[in-house]
Amino acid sequence: MPRESVAAREARAGRILAALEAAYPDAHCALVHADPYQLLVATILSAQCTDVRVNMVTPALFARFPDARALAAGTQEEVEALIRSTGFFRNKARNLLAMAAALVAQYDGAVPDTMEALHALPGVGRKTANVILGNAFGRNDGITVDTHVGRIARLLRLTRATDAEKVERELMALFPRPRWTMLSHLLIDHGRAVCIARRPRCRECPIAAECPGATTAAHG
Repeated sequence: MPRESVAAREARAGRILAALEAAYPDAHCALVHADPYQLLVATILSAQCTDVRVNMVTPALFARFPDARALAAGTQEEVEALIRSTGFFRNKARNLLAMAAALVAQYDGAVPDTMEALHALPGVGRKTANVILGNAFGRNDGITVDTHVGRIARLLRLTRATDAEKVERELMALFPRPRWTMLSHLLIDHGRAVCIARRPRCRECPIAAECPGATTAAHG
């Protein structure tokens, strides 16, 4: 198979984006939240856990700890008890408490709106920061690369990278900046509905014509 030119890959990326937007017009952040603080907490909890499970846990957590000041005053044991079903609850509880303490100490309890400030918070990596910036502040500073996004990007041959930050950089070069946050939602929805890891439904896929991996992955 001849190597695809940059121009051809960019054109294909445009067709992929248009097809995904048509297929998933209601794509949005699946983590239920009312403000940046709630989204930050929910995103930290979502590591190695489904959004559905996180959304089951957060109502009680936010009722008990409605803001960063309340959470910073909480105890490890109480937070653990409220988030136990999300997995890795001890480490997540430590990160939540440390993150809340940092917000109170450095930002008067508010969530900052820059990559540098968010990334410096305990338990917050670049992926989490991208979620917050894009969905809480409407800033397209990067692309959230989770397992769905990375896997589908490789199937589409938009990247061959396995490192999330390299995948992000390569996708950022292909897609228009105003659509970076939405691209993640589209690929995540597609990964959950059609391009399922162990049983992809390629015959129903709206972007199969643009996917070099479709013929080898077809099971549908």
